[in-house]
Amino acid sequence: MANNAQKEHTNMKQTSWLGFRIDRKSAVPVFEQICVDIRAAAHAGELKEGDRVPPTRSFATDLGVSRSTVVTAYEQLVAEGYLNSLQGSGYTLCATGEVELMRAKPEEYTKPTQPETTSTGIFRAGQPDMRLFPHRQWAKTVARLCRANPQSMLDGSDPMGQLELRQAIAMHVAEWRGIEASPEQIIVTTGSMDALEICLRTLTQPGDGIGLENPGYLPLRRFVEGMQLRPEFMELDENGAVLPRGAPSLVALTPSHQYPLGGAMSPNRRLEFIRWAEAHDSWVIEDDYDSEFRYSGRPIPAMAGFDQLNRTIYIGSFSKIFSNALRLGYLIVPEGILDHFHETVRRQGQRASSMPQPALADFIKSGEFYRHLRRVRRIYGERRKDLLERLSEEFADCGHFADHHAGMQVVLHLVRHLKDTDVSARAEALGLSTSPLSSYAAGDVQMNGLLLGFCGYSEAEMAKGLHLLRKAMG
Repeated sequence: MANNAQKEHTNMKQTSWLGFRIDRKSAVPVFEQICVDIRAAAHAGELKEGDRVPPTRSFATDLGVSRSTVVTAYEQLVAEGYLNSLQGSGYTLCATGEVELMRAKPEEYTKPTQPETTSTGIFRAGQPDMRLFPHRQWAKTVARLCRANPQSMLDGSDPMGQLELRQAIAMHVAEWRGIEASPEQIIVTTGSMDALEICLRTLTQPGDGIGLENPGYLPLRRFVEGMQLRPEFMELDENGAVLPRGAPSLVALTPSHQYPLGGAMSPNRRLEFIRWAEAHDSWVIEDDYDSEFRYSGRPIPAMAGFDQLNRTIYIGSFSKIFSNALRLGYLIVPEGILDHFHETVRRQGQRASSMPQPALADFIKSGEFYRHLRRVRRIYGERRKDLLERLSEEFADCGHFADHHAGMQVVLHLVRHLKDTDVSARAEALGLSTSPLSSYAAGDVQMNGLLLGFCGYSEAEMAKGLHLLRKAMG
């Protein structure tokens, strides 16, 4: 035992990053300081694939912090794809090549859309609970702005969006997504689909190839085909989407939380896509539709921050995290192609409503937006936990699920004898709204499961829904 302890101590000494000390005067949380140091060691090649990081208990003792702080840091790095967690074997480093790109500053932290069904019943994926919307605080904000500056509510002179909102969005993505962008790089849209359309109209011509995840976002696939573009489907593995075989004009990704399967793209795969885009003079569209809803640790940093907006175009939306009634989203564009995007927007005219923009800007800057976000994330987290527990207890014979600790829906992968389209049809007849997973796949990719949204429904409503879903299983 003494020899093992001595060997472990020697191995720990060989990793230079263990000389790191906590800066207790820093505004950066201690667990994030640990994350930053381990990421840096991985990027610099000081830690190699398979290297073990110190046990949580001994590392906590060395740093003079609680063990839970180290556990939180390690689990965040597992979520981001830097570490593996193996039962009884501690934490080891994943495959991560040397990263030549600069990282976002640690101080700056940090769509699924409606499934195509006629039912509006329980389990509709991507549905926020508008009963939780802060109506009173929002009304006060709107009333105050109307009294102080009523003309701002109807000022649609800038087709890129009102400056105050673009400034607030720049602040938000710097703090939550690790993206450094100026307000001039931001375009206010009517949502993620509007932003995707602007990207395609700006960067493609009929006949161009577009890399799409498979399975992936069905409305985007249909829109691409409607524009006479050529989908080039990218299959998924444990690291995320696989690089396209051809050379499409651009690829559309959901790296922080893949839609519809869930899961985060590994850092190495993100780097591969960025290098691929540079080599092929192509572009990566990052659809970051619900990244704020991570229920373990902090949101995973955006790919656009990793890339520093070099080859990545970032899409965000307020429909999932705030209100699906305001119909507001945004697009963050690299400076080198910004003029082309401005030309597209001016040509098609402003589509985002001016009226809610100054109120939303004020809501973000005042902190009310984040109070609401913290509240719904806590409630959604409780609902997610309840759904997963019930699925484990009541549907183990029907299928299985992967818990990605994020998002607004869970995929229940069905056993072979249950066909998802049949189960979904029977569930819809009972008043539910479960989307068959197979409808999101193209070509030879075989999928069989159900998308179960949990955010828009209370525990009691979901209990009723699961009772009906059990009947639909036959």
